[in-house]
Amino acid sequence: MQWTDDAIVLRAGTFREIDLWVRVLTRSRGLLTAFAFGGRRSHRRFTGCLDAFNVIRANLDASRDGRFLDLKEATLLRGPERLRRDWRRQGAAANCIRFLEALGVPPDNARTSYELISELFALLDGEADVPAIVPVLFRFRFAAEQGYAPELSECSRCGRTLSGGGEVHFLVSDGVFVCSSCRRSGDMSLALGQEALDVLTKVKEYSPGSWNALNPSAESGRQVSRLIDAFVRYHLGLEWVNGRFKAV
Repeated sequence: MQWTDDAIVLRAGTFREIDLWVRVLTRSRGLLTAFAFGGRRSHRRFTGCLDAFNVIRANLDASRDGRFLDLKEATLLRGPERLRRDWRRQGAAANCIRFLEALGVPPDNARTSYELISELFALLDGEADVPAIVPVLFRFRFAAEQGYAPELSECSRCGRTLSGGGEVHFLVSDGVFVCSSCRRSGDMSLALGQEALDVLTKVKEYSPGSWNALNPSAESGRQVSRLIDAFVRYHLGLEWVNGRFKAV
């Protein structure tokens, strides 16, 4: 079965002397690994296409026995410029890619994930200054797209609206927010101010293109980072260790 799809190159590596394996996020089928046979030498089928972060139009074919995918040909649609020149931006992009790979992309979420990564790369490539917190924010947003992120609008115990109500608390073991009045002495919780809660709400609702304008204070940034790291570790079972997300 052969088909054509738009795809984002996430990673690529040498398979054999002249062949490559390519990890791509496709618009219609999600995460795929394909082999580009002759990919290191073919200037006609893969010219300038298979570098990380490129957006390509890929022609793919499943092998007869269904054991692997063959990337028959690719056309470059667009490639980053600033992102490719700046190692800090590359590091941020790689961190987000590792998280996406670790959490996975269900087939029914392929298009949403593709668009989210496209918007993220546009932010990393287009903005003059990119906040260091962007990879952390991406984890929360991607988890939200998969249906994991906690409800931010109301207290899980009394139903009170959290916005504008002062400090709120994230119950780490339960994965929910409560207002200060409903927090109990035995709760394992992380406190958040209203600015930090507002940041999480906007990250959940708006595209990455708007994240550069959030500009939280140093304390709010720390609160957001602590909460997202705790949520990812406790509820998704993932932790960043030695350049990759590992199950904990």
